[in-house]
Amino acid sequence: MKKVSLTRYLVEEQREHNTIPAELRLLIEVVARACKAISNNVNKGALAGILGSAGTGNVQGEMQQKLDVIANEVLLEANEWGGHLAAMASEEMDSFYETPNRYPKGEYLLMFDPLDGSSNIDVNVSIGTIFSVLHMPQPGQTVTEKDFLQPGTKQVAAGYAVYGPQTTLVLTVGNGVQVFTLDREAGSFVQTASNIRIPEDTKEFAINMSNMRHWAPPVKRYIDECLAGSEGPRGKDFNMRWIASMVADVHRILTRGGIFMYPWDKREPGKAGKLRLMYEANPMSFLVEQAGGASTNGLQRIMEIQPDALHQRVAVIMGSKNEVERVTRYHHEAGQS
Repeated sequence: MKKVSLTRYLVEEQREHNTIPAELRLLIEVVARACKAISNNVNKGALAGILGSAGTGNVQGEMQQKLDVIANEVLLEANEWGGHLAAMASEEMDSFYETPNRYPKGEYLLMFDPLDGSSNIDVNVSIGTIFSVLHMPQPGQTVTEKDFLQPGTKQVAAGYAVYGPQTTLVLTVGNGVQVFTLDREAGSFVQTASNIRIPEDTKEFAINMSNMRHWAPPVKRYIDECLAGSEGPRGKDFNMRWIASMVADVHRILTRGGIFMYPWDKREPGKAGKLRLMYEANPMSFLVEQAGGASTNGLQRIMEIQPDALHQRVAVIMGSKNEVERVTRYHHEAGQS
């Protein structure tokens, strides 16, 4: 593959498909630069004294790590002044952040999970940043929370950066999934894979097995069949992987197939799930579907869910198409989520 920078890809994509107007291109480039800055902080870790708890909690009541706060600030400060955004919303903030009046306001809304997989920060395991871009319904008007509450089908772009042995940016603008790797010497993201596809079948699943006793029957049925191996009803042996970082787990699935599950469970029966619809499930579903996979909450396509709150939670089942369809069918047969 010839060396194509992120900027060149965006320019050529606009020329060929007319899907990336100038403001959207600027937005994606600014998010990519912010991810480079976050990557530098992640790489320094203990050397910069930025590991450990920040001593504060986010809107979900989860303890924030120092790097959570730093990553959130990096993304806010990088994106507030460029004129491409009307407002931003983050998993780490109670409410949305409107572009300050001293800056011009654009026609897009940005949502992000600044640092996914926080439990892995201090143990040097892959973590990442997830982002989603929507159109502002009425550009120029005062931003309200309702403006963000659009189903995932309305996304114009989505992606994530994974901070692992390499820093990798994975992006879709609705025309396939492209992969860029940070060339630290050149200081830019270079395309390293194009139009990646998730195999429809797999022998690998990702789920937190410690919660098995809390799962709904359809999820337990599916995992029991996987664990039965070649002697069981599936007739093949499965491997299990669980990194406890959605970015890292989904990146593996985009790369080589598999199914990722974070289902509803009875520990908190009043909550639809653990993961956030707007900051995690929708952008990852967009990427997975663009790569030929599927994504549901057990009963319906995640991207068709109409959000009713900024920090809404959802059950997530995504990855190789045939496996996701099987788990979804089990839910329908059981008549429950």
